[in-house]
Amino acid sequence: MAKQEQTKVENVDCKDRLCPIHGDKKLKTRGRTFEGVVIRKLPGRVTIQFERMLKLPKYERYEKRKTKIHARLPDCMKNDVIVGDYVQIAETRPISKMIHFVVSKIIKSERKTE
Repeated sequence: MAKQEQTKVENVDCKDRLCPIHGDKKLKTRGRTFEGVVIRKLPGRVTIQFERMLKLPKYERYEKRKTKIHARLPDCMKNDVIVGDYVQIAETRPISKMIHFVVSKIIKSERKTE
């Protein structure tokens, strides 16, 4: 299913120069990748949130903590991503003060298929 979505994205005529798939500068991804839920969508970027487990040595237990990360949203995906989607982001060079990640693919969409 992810393969079909990836090929669907490749067929779109993308004019975004910082798109990791189509861009003329081909924004290179490196380092860490995360998967999370889109909680906010703004022009050119999204905010994703995911949970992680942190060990508390004193109490010998784990606690859940939430992390928010801002990621660049390429023009070819801006109509496909909505709030509530489960997406994968990949680390890249710093694009702005807050954005160091780019959306690489949509894993699960909240859109109802009819």
